[in-house]
Amino acid sequence: MKDSLNIAIAGATGYVGIELIKILLKHPKAKILYLCASKSIGKKIFDFDKSLSKKKLPTITNIKYVQWEKIDILFTALPNGEAQKIANILPNRIKLIDLSADFRIENYKLYKKWYGADHKSKKLINKSLYAISEFSRNYLRKYNIISCPGCYPTSIQLPLIPLIKKKMIDLNSIIIDSKSGYSGAGRNIKKRFNTKYIHNSISAYGVGGHRHTAEIEQEFSKVSKRKIKITFTPHIIPTFRGILSTIYINTKGASSAFKIYKFLKKYHKKNFFVKIAKFNTPIGTGDVMNTNYCNISVCENRSEKKIIIISALDNLIKGASGQAVQNMNIACKLRENMGLV
Repeated sequence: MKDSLNIAIAGATGYVGIELIKILLKHPKAKILYLCASKSIGKKIFDFDKSLSKKKLPTITNIKYVQWEKIDILFTALPNGEAQKIANILPNRIKLIDLSADFRIENYKLYKKWYGADHKSKKLINKSLYAISEFSRNYLRKYNIISCPGCYPTSIQLPLIPLIKKKMIDLNSIIIDSKSGYSGAGRNIKKRFNTKYIHNSISAYGVGGHRHTAEIEQEFSKVSKRKIKITFTPHIIPTFRGILSTIYINTKGASSAFKIYKFLKKYHKKNFFVKIAKFNTPIGTGDVMNTNYCNISVCENRSEKKIIIISALDNLIKGASGQAVQNMNIACKLRENMGLV
């Protein structure tokens, strides 16, 4: 293992890119050599976040000027479609850790259906790994293209994947209501949500067809070995960061809310960044803000066979940059929580 990992970040000026920089500055094995963007070339990163004004960081440059022989890890926090192009020219020894949707969907035809564009590196899809850290520890070291899940899917899969594997829930009636801070829409939020009340109102969007549905159903179907369809509705709420997913499920067989609580508590005991709240405890995003933790609570419903699972995380960290660094740590044989606590 090298004394340090030389890192380039593409998409450094976005909200996720800024969070990546902040985490990597605390990481004892990380050395940031390049900060890349398509605009603002020649500017300093503190123009986008004043808290970085006293940090020694490279000037923003175009990715075409990166000297790849100096780089070990490339993080891409770019619009969908861009990491695919970079992957085609990247030297094989460099680990690409992508935070877009470019390598999340295993079927390139489904990618086109959900994202409206042809995949530009189809041959590399099978060489990539969709990696929620807690479920991918045993595989991460084998891959040089690591695809980080979306923020909503992370909050949803951490509680539900173990239950699907254990066959404790009904797969035909999964309903998910998720709410996210507006940072999840990026810096161009006013273009995406054409309303002057975006900062003091709640808006549902992607109703019946949000893009993250594709990767959630893909992973659920892989685990259950059958096709699963879910009902998923996301909302933007008037807070900057944080995700709260409220998941409604029916239990199966002898399962009950308390049994599911006990099972998840035992299952995630080894997972440093997943915390199971006391049974029947309402939770929110306040305890996970600016952390890489996901908090999960299992609650009873009035109907004995129906339960409510609540999952909270920071969309910019556990839902993006923090999970990316967690994946890097595992892939590079470092302590999993290095730089994250």
